[in-house]
Amino acid sequence: MILDKNIALETATFLLQINAIKLNSKKPFKWASGWRSPIYCDNRLALSFPKVRTFIVNEIANQVRSLYGTKISIAGVATGAIGVGALVANQLNAPFLYVRPEPKKHGRKNQIEGLSPKDKKIVVIEDLISTGMSSLNAVKALKDEGAKVLGMFAIFNYGFEIAKSNFESISLTLNSLSDYENLINAAEILNHIQFQEIETLKSWRENPADW
Repeated sequence: MILDKNIALETATFLLQINAIKLNSKKPFKWASGWRSPIYCDNRLALSFPKVRTFIVNEIANQVRSLYGTKISIAGVATGAIGVGALVANQLNAPFLYVRPEPKKHGRKNQIEGLSPKDKKIVVIEDLISTGMSSLNAVKALKDEGAKVLGMFAIFNYGFEIAKSNFESISLTLNSLSDYENLINAAEILNHIQFQEIETLKSWRENPADW
């Protein structure tokens, strides 16, 4: 869900300007999943740009505060959301922890790093939502340790139906600063893409696995 359309468009504009989101319908990127895609998103790049970093952190913190208050903890999903999650937690003066994809194979074999999430009200921060599977894996790890997960907040969401279904299946609310629709709008405004490419981007999202 997008809470503020103006912020969503501004976020997408920033991500395009710093090349965190790359569009190329003629030479598609290949994702780790094997999907071919005309878009590649690396929101971690935003951490290298103070103006963009501050904007993203402030807006996520403001929206998380308005939705969930301040008596919460923040959990970042490793590795992409550790940086932004910690900065959001700092802005909210909230405890921070992060969740690995799987437990470590040495030491204490932790999957969750930081204070125990048991009985804590937690908002999970992500940098990017595609299918949502890695994000929900983090949610499961937190719940298994006794946390009460209030919701998830991402920088960018592709808006795939599979992600929507995955979040609905566990009744978890997903909000994001920006999404695919606002990305296309921003790209048009910035003249990043032509009409034919817009149609390609729209058709890709309808069936990304077989594109």
